[in-house]
Amino acid sequence: MSAKPDPATLPCSPLDETAGLKYFPRMLGKIRLHAAGRLWEDLHANLGKGSDGSCVGFLHVNYDDLKARVLEGGTDEEILHWCQVRGRPLNDTDKLVWNYYILKLGINDHITDILAKRKADGGLGDRDDIQTITKYIDVDEGRLP
Repeated sequence: MSAKPDPATLPCSPLDETAGLKYFPRMLGKIRLHAAGRLWEDLHANLGKGSDGSCVGFLHVNYDDLKARVLEGGTDEEILHWCQVRGRPLNDTDKLVWNYYILKLGINDHITDILAKRKADGGLGDRDDIQTITKYIDVDEGRLP
């Protein structure tokens, strides 16, 4: 964990949505900021991995293909549409399942130990209110106290 980031180097919250799909705008924001040389260095190691990897897997698209599409330009909505044409269309139930996954990530699952380590490394080990990776990210990046 490095020093607290400059807000200009951060993507949006993992809870922000594009067309009802949480996390997607954060992943696109990371791609754009990285390409501009402005992404907080702590986020570099997981580009295309972690939740990014889960999201592209859920959408059935390749991360490198998505990255190329994002760098061509367009709105988040246009890029999500591209994903649905290239990968698979999403219905309301698909979005509900994905959003639930993102909201609960870190609670007794494959991310629990990673979350505990990040909290400890960031001096937040005593914060019992941080039970999910999304809450940790928002606290770590200064959006929540």
